[in-house]
Amino acid sequence: MTDIKEIVVVLKWSGKEYPLSDLTDQDTVEVLRHEIFLKTQVRPERQKLLNLKHKGKPAADNVKLCALELKPNFKLMMVGSTEADIEGACSLPEDIGEVIDDFDDAEEREDSVENSAVYLAKVQRRVRDYKIAEISPPREGKNLLVLDIDYTLFDHRSPAEQGTELMRPFLHEFLTSAYENYDIVIWSATSMRWIEEKMRLLGVDTNDNYKIMFYLDSNAMISVHVPERGVVDVKPLGVIWGLYKQYSSRNTIMFDDIRRNFMMNPKSGLKIRPFRQAHLNRSKDKELLKLSTYLRQIALYCKDFNLLNHRKWEHYDPKKNS
Repeated sequence: MTDIKEIVVVLKWSGKEYPLSDLTDQDTVEVLRHEIFLKTQVRPERQKLLNLKHKGKPAADNVKLCALELKPNFKLMMVGSTEADIEGACSLPEDIGEVIDDFDDAEEREDSVENSAVYLAKVQRRVRDYKIAEISPPREGKNLLVLDIDYTLFDHRSPAEQGTELMRPFLHEFLTSAYENYDIVIWSATSMRWIEEKMRLLGVDTNDNYKIMFYLDSNAMISVHVPERGVVDVKPLGVIWGLYKQYSSRNTIMFDDIRRNFMMNPKSGLKIRPFRQAHLNRSKDKELLKLSTYLRQIALYCKDFNLLNHRKWEHYDPKKNS
C-alpha cells in the first residue's frame, strides 16, 4: 500500500499567508483548490495558481501533489477574487443543503471512500489535531447518536419572529427519549459560534432532561474527491471513534438530511426528511416522534447496528431482530 505523506503548502494571497496543512501527497490539485476555497472563499474557478507547475505547464486539476515534487512548506502564489455573494455568506450560517447535489448512492461508495488510505489518513489527523470541548462526559454502556442541525432539528431559512418557531416539532421530547439509551453529539457543517448560538436559541444547552456530550463543527469534517462530482466535505464518524473507543459502527447512528455526509460511514447514517417551511409544516411534522421509537427499539433489540438497514427504518420489526 502506498505510504501517505502529509504536505503543508503556504498560500500567499492578497498580502497574507495561509498554511494549508490538511493535504497529503496523494491528493490532487483539485483537492488543493478546495482547501484554498475553505481558507479564502475564492472559488476554485476563480483561482489562478501562479507557480504550480507540472512538466513546465500549469498543473491540471487531476495531477496528484506527489507528482509536483513540492518542497516542504512550498509557498504557492495565487491571484483571485471573492465574489460579493460569497462574502455575504461568510457572515451567516452556511447553508450547504441548498447548494450541494446530494448522493443517493453513498452506501455503494464505501469501498472507494470509506476504506481509502488517503481519507483514513485525514481522519487520523483530525483525531490527532481537533480539540473537542466536552460538555458532558460519556456514560458507560450507552450507544452514540450524532445529529445534524440545519433542516434536521431546525429550519434556519424560513422567516419567524422567534427562533423557537423554526424548531422541529417534538425536539425536546425526542432528545429526552434518546438520552435514555444514547450519548448525544451535535455535528453541523457550520462554525462553532453558530452551533452554540442555535443550541442556545432552541434551549438545548440548558434543558434538564438531557445532556449534549459535545459539539463538532466544520473543522472536524474532511474533503473527499468523487470523480463525477468533484470535491465535497463529509462527516467521518472515525473522528469520534478515534477519541472515544467505546463507540464504533456497532453502536453509532447519525441523522442528517444530506446523505453524502455519511460517505465515510454509509451504514451508520440515516437520512432524515428535511424540515423546511416551518410555518406550514410545524403542525404536521412528526418525524422526530417516529424516530424516537426507532432509536428505542434498536437500542433494546439490536446488539450490532451494522446489521441494520437504516433506509428501511420505518419498517423495522423488533421481533425479527431480537
